[in-house]
Amino acid sequence: MRRQILFAAVFILLTAGAAAAAPSAWEREWPETDFETHAVPLDEIISGGVPKDAIPSIDDPVFRPAREIEDLGGREPVIRLEVAGEVKAYPLRILTWHEIANDVIGGVPVAVTYCPLCNAAIVFDRRLDGQILEFGTTGKLRKSDLVMYDRQTESWWQQFLGEAIVGELTGSRLEMLASRIVSWEAFLAEHPEAPVLVPNNEGLRDYGRNPYIGYDSSARPFLYKGDLPEGIPAMAYVVAVGEEAWSLELLREKGRIESGEVVLTWQEGAASALDTSSIDKGREIGNVVVQRRKANGEMEDVVYDLTFAFVFHAFRPEGTLHIE
Repeated sequence: MRRQILFAAVFILLTAGAAAAAPSAWEREWPETDFETHAVPLDEIISGGVPKDAIPSIDDPVFRPAREIEDLGGREPVIRLEVAGEVKAYPLRILTWHEIANDVIGGVPVAVTYCPLCNAAIVFDRRLDGQILEFGTTGKLRKSDLVMYDRQTESWWQQFLGEAIVGELTGSRLEMLASRIVSWEAFLAEHPEAPVLVPNNEGLRDYGRNPYIGYDSSARPFLYKGDLPEGIPAMAYVVAVGEEAWSLELLREKGRIESGEVVLTWQEGAASALDTSSIDKGREIGNVVVQRRKANGEMEDVVYDLTFAFVFHAFRPEGTLHIE
């Protein structure tokens, strides 16, 4: 309980925003959003304590070659993204404070997103029906997950699903792109020349410090009002692939799991971004890779998410969670 109270206090200090707003207040803040059109009950959406764009998205990302980076610890997690042969890294130490990076890689406009409350690192193709969307943060949450918005229509999007839930684009879905969360040491060894996201302004945030100390070992998720899963702690890590998920503990024990054409593997070396104040000193989470065996026998990366059991339960209630 003391840890939860401390985390709540840190979160409020971090965001320093307003209390939960009623839909009428939303309409004043969001005059361009069509609140008459929505796919979920509006009362499921709550304030995360901040107004629109108070958690600033990265819209003009700056990169440096991996070999020039000196401030990342070897165990720090980064999102490894490869599109059309181009590879980049997006450190969670940066995305923890910004949650969205609008970028272009391999000629494809992408949104690299991270919701700390769900440990959901998901990459989307920003193209939709002939237009390129740019995303920002609403300051709202649904089921503890980031609610994004696009700056073209100001529709609201559920980050975990990549689906528009409020506004003109309600019902639209973004294509998810395969990525991995790997340790900085592993990325650097494989891609020493690859571009790595760096802060636009080093002094804007305390990059490298985790403001959610002890969150991933809490008994309950923060700002979550839904049902919790049975047979597994709410905050247990799981590897979600579509409608199936496997507990990280199970994958860690086995090292390799095969399910049809899908192969999950685990190796040590990557830290939790949501444990200790210094991310590099966080408890072991490991490097997870999920691939699919193609007809010719070659392996290709597939979309997966290393998230919490409560998140998979909340957004995939009919899904299968493998615990043993």
